[in-house]
Amino acid sequence: MLLVVTPSSKARGCAQVIQQVTSEETHVAATLTQALTQLRAQEYVAVLIDQSFLETEPDESETVLEHIGAAIPVHVNFGINSTDRVVRELRAALHRRKKEVLRARQDAQQALRNELKSTVTALLLSCEIALQVPGLHSIAEAKMRTVYELAQEMGVKLDSSS
Repeated sequence: MLLVVTPSSKARGCAQVIQQVTSEETHVAATLTQALTQLRAQEYVAVLIDQSFLETEPDESETVLEHIGAAIPVHVNFGINSTDRVVRELRAALHRRKKEVLRARQDAQQALRNELKSTVTALLLSCEIALQVPGLHSIAEAKMRTVYELAQEMGVKLDSSS
């Protein structure tokens, strides 16, 4: 869902166009108080805030920004921008967010992969040392070799997914 926060008379029409273009349900709040109420009731992907609020009601605007959660704030001057321009600004913001989320996911995957590689290396070394213990019972040795081989497989899979 998207939230358009503006006292502009063209808010409803702009919201309809945004909804058609993005296929996202779009709500309108004419005041910052209404915006806060809606932000407390719903989660939004993006919140388009009229820049006039930032200038005329800076404290209230800051409160709204504190309550948007994970939504993307998009500052728009509804007084001078056409609906097409508003849609372009929104699309650009959504595209940036999508790229940021993808990058964060990739970074998290790489960090996990690195952490697992360290654990697999430690497991392999521990198995090698255990297998060198003189007089190791044959059943224990077989189990240790199985663990060693599984750890090797995990290492290969981690290396191939990099």
